[in-house]
Amino acid sequence: MSDKIINQRRQVLRNCHRIVVKAGTRLLTDPALIPQLISGIHALREKGYKVLLVSSGAVGTGMKQLQLKKRPRKLSQVQALAAIGQCHLMAMYDEVCREFGFNSAQLLLTAGDVRERERHLNIMNCIEALWDSGTLPIVNENDSVSVSELKFGDNDILSAMLATLTRAELTVILTTEEGLRARNEDGSLGERISVVGKITDQLKESAQGTDNKDFSIGGMISKLRAAEMVNGAGEHLWIADGRDPEILQKIADGKDVGTLFVPARKQMVSRKRWIRFFARCSGRLVVDDGAVEALRSKGRSLLPSGVKSVEGTFKRGDTLEIADANGTVIARGLTNFDSADCVKLAGCQSKDISKLLRRAADEEIIHRDNLVAAG
Repeated sequence: MSDKIINQRRQVLRNCHRIVVKAGTRLLTDPALIPQLISGIHALREKGYKVLLVSSGAVGTGMKQLQLKKRPRKLSQVQALAAIGQCHLMAMYDEVCREFGFNSAQLLLTAGDVRERERHLNIMNCIEALWDSGTLPIVNENDSVSVSELKFGDNDILSAMLATLTRAELTVILTTEEGLRARNEDGSLGERISVVGKITDQLKESAQGTDNKDFSIGGMISKLRAAEMVNGAGEHLWIADGRDPEILQKIADGKDVGTLFVPARKQMVSRKRWIRFFARCSGRLVVDDGAVEALRSKGRSLLPSGVKSVEGTFKRGDTLEIADANGTVIARGLTNFDSADCVKLAGCQSKDISKLLRRAADEEIIHRDNLVAAG
């Protein structure tokens, strides 16, 4: 089994060109660990991988600067700590990166930056330009200005979104655990799980926060959510122990360390990534059982005959949720018609569309090329 696991890991690295590395707050509040992290990233870069670092630690570093032991609850105080900590954190990164012979660059993002199409593309182009120049992009959530509706939730989710945006074949989340661990019957943590092929409800239920909430947010459950997103795009995610000074070198060598999450599907094309993970939905179409079967099992387009009801006000080209009669979202897609036209067309046959609208029109409400399954 061990040889099979190692071969699987080495195959992942052979097929990999881009790696997103995420380091958690508890690994970065100790300044001595930053050279260790950058040394590991340097080893990946020396092997030819393009690396992007998602760095937590701004708030934690700010707390260290002000000698605070507990993370404040008031938003403005957390934002102030992020502003204080971010400049100190980047100064440390810049110094260490230059010692290894390359430059670093800072990108501070909110959720709105990746969900608005033009800004999304600008981020992608900026990261590509930094990689082309040999620079290490270092990304963090813009905690000094983010409010709840603009937040990613935590940097595990931010790393998954950036991996999806940049088409990184591997995401490495460094934490203070050796990996995902099985839970014993008495509730204690058991052996490390080496490979996860499917994230089940039981696996989610057994996960619990592992971070010190005095300094950070998140925990193992957020890492499972990140793995779901990355695997959903057809790529791999690896949770590993960032306290090990050689952990990134071990990963690059395909060693059996941490937990590797393996996708069940092939890599998703960029257009469908945008629809599934980033676009905001403007409305919902409720469909009948026949349409559910056609979409889920046969990969068909959504025809007007399968639409039972239309919710929301939207225009042609907007992203819509597609739900079954019980309200379960089964897919997302870009609509060929606005909401008023969808109401007129619900339940009709495709051959009658032009007659009902009194103009030439598409035969599908959502074409299969612009449709992606949920989950």
